Amino acid sequence: MQRAELSLTAVSAIGDERIDWRFKGLPAETFGQTIRETAAQRLDLFADEFVGPLVVLDADALEHNLTTMAKWCEAHGVALAPHGKTTMAPQLFRRQLELGSWAITAANASQLRVYRAFGVSRVLLANQLLDPAALRWVAAELDHDPLFEFSCWADSEAGIALMSETLQEISPGRRIDVLVELGAPGGRTGARDVETGLAVARAVAQSPVLRLAGVAGYEGALAHDATESSKSIVDRYLRDLRSLVLRMADHGLLDDLDQVIVTAGGSAYFDQVASAITQPWPVPVLPVLRSGAYVTHDDGFYRGISPFGRIRGVEPFRPALHAWAQVTSRPQRDLALLTLGKRDASFDEGLPEPQRLRRRDGATVPLGDARITALNDQHAFMALGVEAPVRVGDWVGLGLSHPCTVFDKWQLIPVVSGTTVVDLIRTYF
Repeated sequence: MQRAELSLTAVSAIGDERIDWRFKGLPAETFGQTIRETAAQRLDLFADEFVGPLVVLDADALEHNLTTMAKWCEAHGVALAPHGKTTMAPQLFRRQLELGSWAITAANASQLRVYRAFGVSRVLLANQLLDPAALRWVAAELDHDPLFEFSCWADSEAGIALMSETLQEISPGRRIDVLVELGAPGGRTGARDVETGLAVARAVAQSPVLRLAGVAGYEGALAHDATESSKSIVDRYLRDLRSLVLRMADHGLLDDLDQVIVTAGGSAYFDQVASAITQPWPVPVLPVLRSGAYVTHDDGFYRGISPFGRIRGVEPFRPALHAWAQVTSRPQRDLALLTLGKRDASFDEGLPEPQRLRRRDGATVPLGDARITALNDQHAFMALGVEAPVRVGDWVGLGLSHPCTVFDKWQLIPVVSGTTVVDLIRTYF
């Protein structure tokens, strides 16, 4: 199982970009410097005139999460194709690939273009690819680079017909690999039952410009907590996923493949997925997880649902994504307003969590008896106990939930050890 590659030269060139007003929170004195030059200065978040609000990555927690997931996947016999949409950060892709990731997963053609700009050599597109312009671009990329490996999903015979028609017009000699996507009633995309999935597989096999490469799914849309009921729903879905592969094998649809990709797995139930897709198969299966949010974990949704929080003997992921916001107003004894809002932090899977108070004298203490009750565009409402030692001008350190909707709000994110900036991560949304 060979890991994907990317262009080290292109990733290194990120450090040559010059900092200016486009990048939120950076000190004005860094304007005109390169990202590499600024990272080398080891600036302090509070002593060197960063302006709030800020979102930062904890260096130790980040590395812990990356290495923990890589080691777990290796030990359990699954390949990892992390979903790059979480971070859209090629510097983090590089570390994931260094640790053995087999591919990087994308959600749409625009993300795929970013990946290819940085030379990612193997990509799973976890979506249907029906747009003629996108198909034309993908075909050109495959023609241009014989080392580029690409697969996308399909969940309907109608979609197969559209893809085939477009490809026959623009690139009749080019075949694109397709994985049949199995969904479930109430889920997201994907054929709603095994019989429909089998019909889609037949349609792919009959297309002169597509190649059947395996089966894909996503269990995360079917359950949203760690209850036994939710885990049972996931297990039922995974049995259907397995059944589809077996039915395809029985009908001879996989006979010509040296390797059948079977992939599922977000960041909530990947232990169940790994157990299901590494069972013995009658065909040569490559089991692939696509977890993405594990990179930073969180202080909300994933903290409550991650398998590593409930598997004995496995060290949990650590929250690596945090925010700092200043207390700009305390108009009531039980209320403080912070300089952080919906344009800075996630709010779709839980509100930010106040954790630390940095006083104006520089001392940092745990912050209890405080919670965020609402976010406006640029303000957070923080409810306080009447004795809370929070003053105007203090800073509040916050944990964040659901990293997938944080990274897109920041183009350049400091990586910190304590309050010292040790690197800067560039995102491309």
